[in-house]
Amino acid sequence: MRKQNFLATLEIVQDQEQAAYISTPPTPTKTDGPSKPSPDAPAWGSGIALGYWILSVLLIVIIPAMILVPYAMMQDPPITDNKALVEFAKNDKNAIVLQVLAIVPAHLLTLLLGWLIVTRGRKDSFKEALGWQSGGIRWWHYPLILISFFAVAGAVSSFFPEQDNDLIRMIQSSQAALISVALLATVTAPIVEELVYRGVMFSAFQKTLGVPAAFVLVTLLFALVHVPQYWPSFSTIILLTLLSFILTGLRIYSKNLWPCIVLHTIFNGLQSVGLILSSYYEKKDPAAEAAFIATILK
Repeated sequence: MRKQNFLATLEIVQDQEQAAYISTPPTPTKTDGPSKPSPDAPAWGSGIALGYWILSVLLIVIIPAMILVPYAMMQDPPITDNKALVEFAKNDKNAIVLQVLAIVPAHLLTLLLGWLIVTRGRKDSFKEALGWQSGGIRWWHYPLILISFFAVAGAVSSFFPEQDNDLIRMIQSSQAALISVALLATVTAPIVEELVYRGVMFSAFQKTLGVPAAFVLVTLLFALVHVPQYWPSFSTIILLTLLSFILTGLRIYSKNLWPCIVLHTIFNGLQSVGLILSSYYEKKDPAAEAAFIATILK
């Protein structure tokens, strides 16, 4: 009898549950789509980031060479020997200006490719994927960082005297070369370099390798690419590595790319203004002039 009562009760409960299910069916669970990329969760991987970095370096080398070679062939007699072409590229004023201006299309192509990678072909927001917010960085942080940097620069320069290098010779070759370098350093270089290093590369590396490894790799790769143009000026190389250290640290702290672009632009802008102003002062000692320009260039 008890068993029959239990079964009857169970049957009544099941009927009630079935009726309730039919009258109010459960809301189907929505399957979330792929999450939108963010500065610390990019849609691209380390392989793409590394390939993008290599291509950005190749563009800066190949495009100026593509413009320089036809100009060298127009000389009388045409310059075809590799050694003579290198000397021509370093010493001819017009050749120097052409090589500097040729970096502009290289930068534009790098920006275009970076935009395609970050947006996945216009599927995602460029700004959201890279971080276009201040990230807790206030306006007064920028001058504080720069003042501290230049204080360290003065100390480093006192221990490691400035050496002549390719970039100093380039900006001393003509006023046109100086202005071209200044404009390039202020207008396009900060955006392109931050997109490549603290944007695409750091975001991918920190996702796959972790923040410490990404910090070291990006900091050193940024400094390494600039070594050839500053060699053998050890003080400039040291300070350039310090600048990369600061910019990468700013990216980690703010979790946004925008503060890195702002600081880099201000830094290069101050350099450019100093370079242009220095060109209007008379300097009797060429070595002192080179040291002054190199100090500003840091």
